[in-house]
Formats: sequence, structure tokens, C-alpha cells
Amino acid sequence: MEARPRVAGIVLAAGRSTRMGRPKQILPFRGRTVLECVVDNALTSGLHRVVVVLGHEAEAVMPLLGHRRVTTVVNPVYREGQSSSLKAGLGALTAETDAALFLLGDQPLVTPDTINLVIAAFADSPSPIVIPTFEGHRGNPVLFGRETFPRIEALSGDHGARGLFREYGDDIRSIDVQTPAIHFDLDTEEDYLRLLREFPAV
Repeated sequence: MEARPRVAGIVLAAGRSTRMGRPKQILPFRGRTVLECVVDNALTSGLHRVVVVLGHEAEAVMPLLGHRRVTTVVNPVYREGQSSSLKAGLGALTAETDAALFLLGDQPLVTPDTINLVIAAFADSPSPIVIPTFEGHRGNPVLFGRETFPRIEALSGDHGARGLFREYGDDIRSIDVQTPAIHFDLDTEEDYLRLLREFPAV
């Protein structure tokens, strides 16, 4: 039987939360913080390891993760934009990793089931990039196969890895998911209030 691919989760949580006005990673949600929810969902999924990239307010965020089985990386140049955090996360991976799934540290509603659907799509028919979609619109988290890592390493600025979507074009695999959570992140205080209002503790 062919071994299942090893997919590492890289949680991007280094940003300055400029539009929120306070560190959104440590906002309370369902008895934990937003970032703890993201990390716990990742740890409960089929990811073979989880890397958390910190930057802004790393000293305040890191204690939240102390007892969890994650690799924590502090990105010293996080002000250069998201691409620097992508590269910091990749730098923590080993040769055994077949793909990286980039999770946003402000998407606490992305469940292990959604993560596993993306992993399964990659395992079923390996594509260089696998993107979840809901009602025809792309969302996060996005999976990048090892062959794309050199291209991610060459990125710069705050544009993330979206530039690779055009480059790989028809080689990208889209996987439909049945949840709008892949589109919901926390950019503003209004987003956070909506999260608390519409998605209370279960």
C-alpha cells in the first residue's frame, strides 16, 4: 500500500493586526483564544505536524502554545509581509514533508474535517496546489506541494503565495467544501463581534 503523503500545517500568526487595533491572535473565543482554536483544529486533523509562525507580540502569544505539540518559529522580519512568514514556516520543515498546508491564525472556524478534505484531495490526486472552494469562491487553507517550495522561497512582500495560482493554472486542484468558514477571517473589530454573535460556544 502506498504511504499517504505527509502534510505539515503552517499556522501564520505573525501579523500586526493593524486593522483590528489589537492582537487578534489572543482574542477570546469559546473559552480559548482565536489562535488556540486554530492550532487545536490543526492538531486534531490528519496533519503530520504543526508549525506556528509568530512575529508581532510573539512574547505575549508564545505562552499560549507552550503545552501543545507544535513547532514555534518567530519570524524576525514579519514587517516585510506575509511572504516572510511563509518562508519562515517552510524553513522549519524537514525533507520528509510532502506538502505544506498554510492556515491563517485568524480563522478559528476552519475545522479538522475541512483540513482533512484538502489533505485527502492531495493524497487522491497529487497536484502542486490544492485550494478549498465554497459556492465557487476560493478560500483558505491552501495546500502547496513540495515542488512549489522553491517558488515560495522566491516570494517577497505582503502578497502571500497567490501569485503562484496564475503560474500553476490548470494544475491547481479545487475541492468543494460545505462551509463558508474558509472565507471568514478577522480583519476588523466588526468581524470579531460577528464571530462572537453568530458562532457562540457549542
